[in-house]
Amino acid sequence: MSIRPVVETRAAQPAIEGAGVHLHRAFGFQDPSELDPFLMMDHFKNDDPRLFEKGFPWHPHRGIETITYVLSGTVDHQDSLGNTGTLGAGDVQWMTAGSGILHQEMPAPDARGVNHGFQLWANLPRDLKMTAPRYQDVEAKEIPEIIDDDGTTVRVIVGSFWGKTGPVDGIAAEPQYLDVSLPPGVKKTLPVDTYRQAFAYVFEGDAAFADASTPTGILLEKEVAGEEVHIRDMSGERTLVRFGTGDAVTVQAGERGARFLLISGAPIREPVAWHGPIVMNTQAELQQAFQDLRNGTFIR
Repeated sequence: MSIRPVVETRAAQPAIEGAGVHLHRAFGFQDPSELDPFLMMDHFKNDDPRLFEKGFPWHPHRGIETITYVLSGTVDHQDSLGNTGTLGAGDVQWMTAGSGILHQEMPAPDARGVNHGFQLWANLPRDLKMTAPRYQDVEAKEIPEIIDDDGTTVRVIVGSFWGKTGPVDGIAAEPQYLDVSLPPGVKKTLPVDTYRQAFAYVFEGDAAFADASTPTGILLEKEVAGEEVHIRDMSGERTLVRFGTGDAVTVQAGERGARFLLISGAPIREPVAWHGPIVMNTQAELQQAFQDLRNGTFIR
């Protein structure tokens, strides 16, 4: 077993998007090769409806997929193809924008006034940029949940893990998207396929991830290939953790326990031409997309 080293940890940055939605950006609009095939991830969590109620009015997407995972409250969505629906707590929507779609997303609070969730953007390879748009809407009850003997809980949204397979399928990047909860003090080693790029995003409690190459922080037991494995300082809420290569990550929860997303995908390794919600391979394709918007020919 080869433990993935921690390449970087960084705090999510405050941002305002849509018509005034306050959120934190874990990553995005930087080097697109950094977490290829993933381009951006936003974490929205507010208990004041004034900070999110105006939502994300009509806007276009082309050349990407958007993955919305709701933990609290709801998100109503509507698009230019006539699709409508509501995502509730625990629900997931994987939208393949493909050749182009116009849609809007309007968050609403739960009984406590809270709206909480994530949106991840995944790139599409060249041969699928102009594929027909499609949705995979998944209700919370359809998502497998695994509870291990030590109390570790894993929701398998996409991919296969510990003998369970998530309900979202047919995704080019062959991603794995897990929602992992660890009880206080629990240490766990979680497999991640070697060919995928991987990151974790800690959004509750504290977690420390093993780093076999940089001996700082707290020493774990000598149990991986007979070598000492160290962990960095605890990463608190709203922290992105990028990993290097390997086939597993090791994590230990702090005194408050930890909950984090563990996400990985196969790199596309193609040129990226990106402006706002449209991601193509060349500047000419990008310019054509915006010309289509102006001409009213964006929707194929």
